[in-house]
Amino acid sequence: MRNFDEETITEAVLERVGQARDPRMKQISEALVRHLHGFIREVRPSQAEWEQGIRFLTGTGHMCDDKRQEFILLSDVLGVSMLVDAINHGAAAGATESTVLGPFYVEAAPEKALGANISDGIDGEPLIVTGSVSSLDGKAIAGATIDVWHSDGDGYYDVQQLEETGGLTMRARFRSDANGKFYFWTIRPAAYPIPHDGPVGKMLDAQGRHPWRPAHVHFMISASGYQQLVTHIFADGDQYLDSDVVFGVKDSLIRMFAARPAGVAPDGRILDAPFHHLNYDFGLTPA
Repeated sequence: MRNFDEETITEAVLERVGQARDPRMKQISEALVRHLHGFIREVRPSQAEWEQGIRFLTGTGHMCDDKRQEFILLSDVLGVSMLVDAINHGAAAGATESTVLGPFYVEAAPEKALGANISDGIDGEPLIVTGSVSSLDGKAIAGATIDVWHSDGDGYYDVQQLEETGGLTMRARFRSDANGKFYFWTIRPAAYPIPHDGPVGKMLDAQGRHPWRPAHVHFMISASGYQQLVTHIFADGDQYLDSDVVFGVKDSLIRMFAARPAGVAPDGRILDAPFHHLNYDFGLTPA
């Protein structure tokens, strides 16, 4: 087959990718061709616009390294990450809802004892985080792995300023106790803009959008016999809750980062300065 035109090219490509041996590869390839060709027919780009699109994707790849994943940002701000999450993680009754992983997760987070302060001396307003991990029927899950990470009071993650922090901070891995409970100290995170000095930032500007995310703490919780949970807990009252650039906010994941006066903290510690308290009880879905 040859001499393809606007009306015949799509069927020709579908015929060829339809020869894929793996059924799933065949399904994905055919759907990609149909939708991509449909997109091109709808927007009818000029040759210059198509080349600009290729440069955009090339630039997105060039921005990726071991500290930054520009393609994850692109997926996030186009709502694709949350769409994939919604397809794969329909929450059962009593289960904590999931949301996007985000680009700042680090597998090498240090494991720390319950009650540890993970801010490592970074300036900020003290925050104690308390909570529990349980099954859908309310049974405590002991020994659950709880990965946490968040920004500092200026909205930066440790991996964005390793020279200043001297290493990983404001992230750690804990284990729930015999009653499924956990607690740790840190500093209150702030709202922050996603990295917007690259192609994704330029795209947001062209779309008339801001790059901001509301203040939140990330959680990744795993336990034997249960589905892994990836989620955030957002600060109630944050100005960006209704315009999160990555579409990650859900009402069930919003909690007060409650201001407390100096005195006895939830873990019994006595503080001579005000602090904040975030509490959340997580429910896991059986595997």
